[in-house]
Amino acid sequence: MGRAQLCRFIFGLLGRGAADRADPAKNSLRGFQRRSGTQAREGSAHEDSKMTSKVMDLIYWKDMERTGMVLTGLVVGLLSLFQLSIISVVSTLSLAIMCFTISVRIYYKLLHVLQLGDGVHPFQSYLELDISLSGEEAQHYMQKAIVLSSSAVDTLRNLIFVGNLFNSLKFLLLMYLVTFLGNLCNGLTLLIIGVIAVFSVPLFYTRHQDRVDSCFTAVQAHIDNIKDFLHRLTQGGGPPPDPTPGGAKPKAH
Repeated sequence: MGRAQLCRFIFGLLGRGAADRADPAKNSLRGFQRRSGTQAREGSAHEDSKMTSKVMDLIYWKDMERTGMVLTGLVVGLLSLFQLSIISVVSTLSLAIMCFTISVRIYYKLLHVLQLGDGVHPFQSYLELDISLSGEEAQHYMQKAIVLSSSAVDTLRNLIFVGNLFNSLKFLLLMYLVTFLGNLCNGLTLLIIGVIAVFSVPLFYTRHQDRVDSCFTAVQAHIDNIKDFLHRLTQGGGPPPDPTPGGAKPKAH
Protein backbone atom coordinates (compact mmCIF):
# COMPACT_ATOMS: atom_id res chain seq x y z
CA MET A 1 0.00 0.00 0.00
CA GLY A 2 1.43 3.35 -1.06
CA ARG A 3 1.77 6.39 1.14
CA ALA A 4 -1.12 8.19 -0.56
CA GLN A 5 -3.45 5.22 -0.14
CA LEU A 6 -2.47 4.85 3.51
CA CYS A 7 -3.24 8.53 4.15
CA ARG A 8 -6.64 8.27 2.45
CA PHE A 9 -7.45 5.18 4.55
CA ILE A 10 -6.51 6.95 7.81
CA PHE A 11 -8.44 10.11 6.88
CA GLY A 12 -11.46 7.99 5.97
CA LEU A 13 -11.44 6.32 9.39
CA LEU A 14 -11.10 9.69 11.11
CA GLY A 15 -13.92 11.12 9.00
CA ARG A 16 -16.28 8.27 9.89
CA GLY A 17 -15.39 8.63 13.56
CA ALA A 18 -16.05 12.38 13.42
CA ALA A 19 -19.35 11.84 11.63
CA ASP A 20 -20.42 9.31 14.25
CA ARG A 21 -19.52 11.71 17.03
CA ALA A 22 -21.33 14.54 15.25
CA ASP A 23 -24.56 12.55 15.02
CA PRO A 24 -25.04 10.88 18.43
CA ALA A 25 -28.78 10.47 17.82
CA LYS A 26 -28.09 8.15 14.90
CA ASN A 27 -25.64 6.13 17.00
CA SER A 28 -28.11 5.83 19.86
CA LEU A 29 -30.83 4.79 17.38
CA ARG A 30 -28.58 2.08 15.94
CA GLY A 31 -27.72 0.84 19.41
CA PHE A 32 -31.36 0.81 20.42
CA GLN A 33 -32.30 -1.14 17.28
CA ARG A 34 -29.56 -3.68 17.93
CA ARG A 35 -30.60 -4.08 21.56
CA SER A 36 -34.27 -4.31 20.58
CA GLY A 37 -33.54 -7.02 18.02
CA THR A 38 -31.44 -8.98 20.52
CA GLN A 39 -34.08 -8.65 23.23
CA ALA A 40 -36.82 -9.72 20.79
CA ARG A 41 -34.85 -12.83 19.80
CA GLU A 42 -34.12 -13.65 23.44
CA GLY A 43 -37.78 -13.10 24.35
CA SER A 44 -39.05 -15.37 21.57
CA ALA A 45 -36.54 -18.05 22.52
CA HIS A 46 -37.61 -17.77 26.15
CA GLU A 47 -41.29 -18.07 25.17
CA ASP A 48 -40.51 -21.12 23.00
CA SER A 49 -38.65 -22.81 25.85
CA LYS A 50 -41.46 -22.00 28.29
CA MET A 51 -44.12 -23.43 25.95
CA THR A 52 -42.01 -26.53 25.31
CA SER A 53 -41.54 -27.01 29.05
CA LYS A 54 -45.31 -26.83 29.64
CA VAL A 55 -46.00 -29.38 26.89
CA MET A 56 -43.33 -31.73 28.23
CA ASP A 57 -44.78 -31.43 31.73
CA LEU A 58 -48.14 -32.52 30.34
CA ILE A 59 -46.68 -35.43 28.40
CA TYR A 60 -44.60 -36.72 31.32
CA TRP A 61 -47.47 -36.37 33.84
CA LYS A 62 -45.71 -33.86 36.08
CA ASP A 63 -49.15 -32.59 37.12
CA MET A 64 -51.38 -35.66 37.31
CA GLU A 65 -54.65 -33.73 37.58
CA ARG A 66 -54.00 -31.40 34.67
CA THR A 67 -52.65 -34.13 32.38
CA GLY A 68 -55.59 -36.39 33.23
CA MET A 69 -58.06 -33.62 32.39
CA VAL A 70 -56.36 -32.84 29.07
CA LEU A 71 -56.08 -36.49 28.04
CA THR A 72 -59.67 -37.28 29.05
CA GLY A 73 -61.00 -34.24 27.22
CA LEU A 74 -59.10 -35.08 24.04
CA VAL A 75 -60.09 -38.75 24.00
CA VAL A 76 -63.75 -38.08 24.86
CA GLY A 77 -63.96 -35.37 22.22
CA LEU A 78 -62.44 -37.60 19.56
CA LEU A 79 -64.64 -40.56 20.50
CA SER A 80 -67.70 -38.31 20.24
CA LEU A 81 -66.86 -37.66 16.60
CA PHE A 82 -67.64 -41.31 15.81
CA GLN A 83 -71.33 -40.71 16.57
CA LEU A 84 -71.78 -36.97 16.06
CA SER A 85 -70.60 -34.36 13.61
CA ILE A 86 -67.86 -31.96 14.59
CA ILE A 87 -70.38 -29.09 14.71
CA SER A 88 -72.53 -30.98 17.22
CA VAL A 89 -69.50 -31.91 19.32
CA VAL A 90 -68.17 -28.33 19.45
CA SER A 91 -71.59 -26.83 20.24
CA THR A 92 -72.36 -29.42 22.94
CA LEU A 93 -68.97 -28.94 24.61
CA SER A 94 -69.42 -25.17 24.50
CA LEU A 95 -72.87 -25.44 26.10
CA ALA A 96 -71.54 -27.72 28.84
CA ILE A 97 -68.61 -25.41 29.61
CA MET A 98 -70.81 -22.30 29.62
CA CYS A 99 -73.37 -23.91 31.93
CA PHE A 100 -70.59 -24.85 34.35
CA THR A 101 -68.85 -21.46 34.36
CA ILE A 102 -72.08 -19.44 34.66
CA SER A 103 -73.32 -21.65 37.50
CA VAL A 104 -70.06 -21.25 39.41
CA ARG A 105 -70.07 -17.48 38.80
CA ILE A 106 -73.67 -17.14 40.11
CA TYR A 107 -72.84 -19.33 43.12
CA TYR A 108 -69.88 -17.13 44.12
CA LYS A 109 -72.01 -14.03 43.56
CA LEU A 110 -74.71 -15.36 45.90
CA LEU A 111 -72.09 -16.14 48.53
CA HIS A 112 -70.86 -12.57 48.31
CA VAL A 113 -74.42 -11.17 48.61
CA LEU A 114 -75.07 -13.34 51.68
CA GLN A 115 -71.71 -12.19 53.09
CA LEU A 116 -70.40 -15.74 53.10
CA GLY A 117 -67.62 -15.09 50.63
CA ASP A 118 -65.10 -12.43 49.66
CA GLY A 119 -66.59 -11.84 46.21
CA VAL A 120 -63.43 -12.86 44.32
CA HIS A 121 -64.08 -13.89 40.74
CA PRO A 122 -63.62 -17.69 40.55
CA PHE A 123 -61.99 -17.48 37.13
CA GLN A 124 -59.91 -14.36 37.69
CA SER A 125 -56.63 -16.20 37.09
CA TYR A 126 -57.85 -17.32 33.67
CA LEU A 127 -59.07 -13.80 32.82
CA GLU A 128 -55.69 -12.31 33.73
CA LEU A 129 -53.75 -14.92 31.76
CA ASP A 130 -51.70 -13.13 29.10
CA ILE A 131 -52.29 -14.79 25.72
CA SER A 132 -51.45 -11.82 23.53
CA LEU A 133 -48.55 -11.80 21.09
CA SER A 134 -46.33 -8.85 20.35
CA GLY A 135 -45.48 -7.89 16.80
CA GLU A 136 -42.06 -9.56 16.97
CA GLU A 137 -43.49 -12.78 18.42
CA ALA A 138 -46.27 -12.96 15.82
CA GLN A 139 -43.72 -12.39 13.05
CA HIS A 140 -41.43 -15.04 14.55
CA TYR A 141 -44.17 -17.69 14.68
CA MET A 142 -45.39 -16.75 11.20
CA GLN A 143 -41.88 -17.14 9.81
CA LYS A 144 -41.55 -20.55 11.47
CA ALA A 145 -44.88 -21.67 9.98
CA ILE A 146 -43.85 -20.47 6.53
CA VAL A 147 -40.48 -22.23 6.74
CA LEU A 148 -42.07 -25.52 7.86
CA SER A 149 -44.72 -25.31 5.13
CA SER A 150 -42.13 -24.56 2.46
CA SER A 151 -39.95 -27.45 3.64
CA ALA A 152 -42.91 -29.87 3.56
CA VAL A 153 -43.96 -28.74 0.07
CA ASP A 154 -40.36 -29.04 -1.18
CA THR A 155 -40.06 -32.57 0.23
CA LEU A 156 -43.35 -33.66 -1.38
CA ARG A 157 -42.29 -32.13 -4.68
CA ASN A 158 -39.04 -34.10 -4.67
CA LEU A 159 -40.89 -37.30 -3.80
CA ILE A 160 -43.71 -36.95 -6.32
CA PHE A 161 -41.60 -35.73 -9.23
CA VAL A 162 -38.83 -38.30 -8.53
CA GLY A 163 -36.05 -36.02 -7.43
CA ASN A 164 -34.40 -39.11 -5.95
CA LEU A 165 -35.49 -42.47 -7.36
CA PHE A 166 -34.78 -44.46 -4.19
CA ASN A 167 -36.67 -42.03 -1.94
CA SER A 168 -39.61 -41.95 -4.35
CA LEU A 169 -39.75 -45.75 -4.38
CA LYS A 170 -39.78 -45.79 -0.58
CA PHE A 171 -42.60 -43.24 -0.58
CA LEU A 172 -44.51 -45.38 -3.10
CA LEU A 173 -44.12 -48.44 -0.87
CA LEU A 174 -45.25 -46.45 2.16
CA MET A 175 -48.41 -45.22 0.39
CA TYR A 176 -49.13 -48.79 -0.72
CA LEU A 177 -48.92 -49.99 2.89
CA VAL A 178 -51.11 -47.09 4.01
CA THR A 179 -53.89 -48.36 1.73
CA PHE A 180 -53.99 -51.58 3.77
CA LEU A 181 -54.03 -49.53 6.97
CA GLY A 182 -56.95 -47.52 5.59
CA ASN A 183 -58.92 -50.72 5.09
CA LEU A 184 -58.44 -51.62 8.77
CA CYS A 185 -59.23 -48.27 10.42
CA ASN A 186 -59.93 -44.66 9.59
CA GLY A 187 -57.98 -41.49 10.32
CA LEU A 188 -59.97 -40.71 13.47
CA THR A 189 -58.98 -44.04 15.01
CA LEU A 190 -55.33 -43.36 14.20
CA LEU A 191 -55.65 -39.91 15.75
CA ILE A 192 -57.03 -41.36 18.99
CA ILE A 193 -54.25 -43.96 19.07
CA GLY A 194 -51.70 -41.21 18.45
CA VAL A 195 -53.04 -39.06 21.32
CA ILE A 196 -52.93 -42.00 23.73
CA ALA A 197 -49.42 -42.90 22.53
CA VAL A 198 -48.17 -39.33 23.09
CA PHE A 199 -49.29 -39.46 26.73
CA SER A 200 -48.10 -43.02 27.39
CA VAL A 201 -45.04 -43.94 25.28
CA PRO A 202 -42.62 -41.26 26.63
CA LEU A 203 -43.54 -42.12 30.22
CA PHE A 204 -43.11 -45.84 29.53
CA TYR A 205 -39.72 -45.20 27.90
CA THR A 206 -38.42 -43.19 30.87
CA ARG A 207 -39.38 -45.99 33.27
CA HIS A 208 -38.01 -48.87 31.15
CA GLN A 209 -35.26 -47.11 29.22
CA ASP A 210 -32.57 -49.82 29.49
CA ARG A 211 -34.85 -52.62 28.33
CA VAL A 212 -36.27 -50.57 25.46
CA ASP A 213 -32.79 -49.50 24.34
CA SER A 214 -31.60 -53.12 24.25
CA CYS A 215 -34.62 -54.11 22.15
CA PHE A 216 -34.02 -51.23 19.75
CA THR A 217 -30.35 -52.18 19.46
CA ALA A 218 -31.26 -55.75 18.52
CA VAL A 219 -33.82 -54.57 15.96
CA GLN A 220 -31.32 -52.10 14.50
CA ALA A 221 -28.75 -54.89 14.15
CA HIS A 222 -31.24 -57.03 12.20
CA ILE A 223 -32.13 -54.07 9.97
CA ASP A 224 -28.44 -53.41 9.29
CA ASN A 225 -27.94 -57.06 8.33
CA ILE A 226 -30.87 -56.90 5.91
CA LYS A 227 -29.54 -53.68 4.39
CA ASP A 228 -26.11 -55.24 3.99
CA PHE A 229 -27.63 -58.31 2.34
CA LEU A 230 -29.65 -56.19 -0.11
CA HIS A 231 -26.61 -54.05 -0.86
CA ARG A 232 -24.54 -57.15 -1.67
CA LEU A 233 -27.34 -58.41 -3.93
CA THR A 234 -27.32 -55.15 -5.88
CA GLN A 235 -23.51 -55.42 -6.17
CA GLY A 236 -23.62 -58.93 -7.65
CA GLY A 237 -24.10 -61.11 -4.62
CA GLY A 238 -20.44 -61.38 -3.65
CA PRO A 239 -19.24 -62.23 -0.12
CA PRO A 240 -19.00 -59.42 2.40
CA PRO A 241 -15.64 -57.62 2.45
CA ASP A 242 -13.07 -58.74 4.99
CA PRO A 243 -12.91 -56.14 7.79
CA THR A 244 -9.34 -57.10 8.80
CA PRO A 245 -6.57 -54.84 7.46
CA GLY A 246 -4.91 -56.27 4.36
CA GLY A 247 -7.55 -58.95 3.82
CA ALA A 248 -7.74 -62.48 5.18
CA LYS A 249 -4.45 -64.21 5.98
CA PRO A 250 -3.87 -67.79 4.75
CA LYS A 251 -3.93 -70.36 7.51
CA ALA A 252 -0.65 -72.06 8.30
CA HIS A 253 -0.77 -75.89 8.02
